[in-house]
Amino acid sequence: MLFRLIDQFLTDPFAALISLAAFAVALIIGITVHEFSHAWSATQLGDNTARDQGRLTLNPVSHLDPIGTILIFVAGFGWGKPTPVTPAFLRIGERPGMAIVALAGPISNMIVATLAALPFRLGTVSGGGIDAQFLQALVLWNVVLALFNLLPIAPLDGFKVALGILPRVIAAPFARTERFGMIILLVIVLADSVLNTGILSRILFPAITALVKLLLGV
Repeated sequence: MLFRLIDQFLTDPFAALISLAAFAVALIIGITVHEFSHAWSATQLGDNTARDQGRLTLNPVSHLDPIGTILIFVAGFGWGKPTPVTPAFLRIGERPGMAIVALAGPISNMIVATLAALPFRLGTVSGGGIDAQFLQALVLWNVVLALFNLLPIAPLDGFKVALGILPRVIAAPFARTERFGMIILLVIVLADSVLNTGILSRILFPAITALVKLLLGV
């Protein structure tokens, strides 16, 4: 990400600034809404942990992790502050409760992407104007956040969703992979970005492309 922006700055500084701003706004909104949705859904299910720690807010400062945010711009991947949840407080049970709380994040990103795509669908925005670039970035990066987080690898949301819907006989051994999840995820991401293995590309890019085209009506 960083090197692509540097190249763009050398050829067209203004376009590079717009691209950087659109990317930043899209990710800040996406991560903020994502983490807020975890906090909101947990609160609705009876767990006030996130609310008590000031996470039931749409203030980006409460949800952005400094290191994770820097890595987004440098390496093209990163993270927000994990939303604290106490599974025992979820009144519908730990496994189904955590699955719902986890799923709330990706669903919220798809809602943001859908709303950002509406002006294109309604014909009120078109072409390559600055407003269109910002809205397209909101659509793209919120779809990316939604689908990436649905991968069934800890600590991503998809891992908790899988634990909540799998039969206990399968969920129990699957849960034991959580301790290795971050290592597995980092290896996959680094292998994809540094070695060009295409692991994530083959899994995510076709779905991302199809969803973005569907939302934008292209």
